[in-house]
Amino acid sequence: MGQSSSSLPSSLPDLALHCLRVADHSPADNLIEPYFDYLIGVQTVESTTQSDGEESLLSGLTPGELGRVLEENEGRKLRLRVYNAKSQRVRDVQLTPSRAWSEAALRESGQDLPSGEGTPKPSLLGLSLRVCNPAHALESVYHVLDVLEGSPAEVSLVPWGDYVLAWSGGPLHSENDFYNLIEGHVDKPLRLFVYNSDLDNLREVILYPTRQWGGEGLIGCGIGYGLLHRIPRPSTPPSGPAQTSYPADGYFSTTTNRISDNTSLSSQAVAAP
Repeated sequence: MGQSSSSLPSSLPDLALHCLRVADHSPADNLIEPYFDYLIGVQTVESTTQSDGEESLLSGLTPGELGRVLEENEGRKLRLRVYNAKSQRVRDVQLTPSRAWSEAALRESGQDLPSGEGTPKPSLLGLSLRVCNPAHALESVYHVLDVLEGSPAEVSLVPWGDYVLAWSGGPLHSENDFYNLIEGHVDKPLRLFVYNSDLDNLREVILYPTRQWGGEGLIGCGIGYGLLHRIPRPSTPPSGPAQTSYPADGYFSTTTNRISDNTSLSSQAVAAP
């Protein structure tokens, strides 16, 4: 199992499956990069003994189509065609769909294995997905600018190098979403998924918005949004997924069929509330 060399895409489908989470020890672990990778196709190898090496490529994936292919090929090698929004390149990832990893995780944690009719089956890949347009990937990111001393942001965020990608409830879709999220978590812990462009590191942080810290705003930092504040493309293509420093919350078998709404973008930098 592994990854092939990547290439620049000639075109992208209108819809793809956005990878939000990757579970530890799953078939996709260390092969798929959460928040940056999009599944745009799947190849099924008819037989490894075929001399002509005939393969079929299914593109324009929907959750149902991917689920069908995975069920039909459980325990057999597949190739996923993956678009990475950060490097803007396409690569093929070879893996074997299996439920053995999740069953082992349940046994280790002392939980009972799923059983009975109607019980959801564990994920074959260990991915949490949503449907969206990959052409609009990374438009709704929030660039951390100046951070005030003693502020809640100083505890968790790195000025200029950090980009907020999402929160524990999922991706954000417009400029106001982030500010509304902060307003809704005054004096409450807010879990954010943050990418650092200097370290090529995706991590989970906990922010505590409050008016009691003694300075301006709820978190005490400036936030840039729009064309001038996109995540910079790496100077060299990565050899693998970025290091991810958040723990997987068990296994992820639920597919969220949600089309992201792509709103107009601005390039202004403003202070977060």
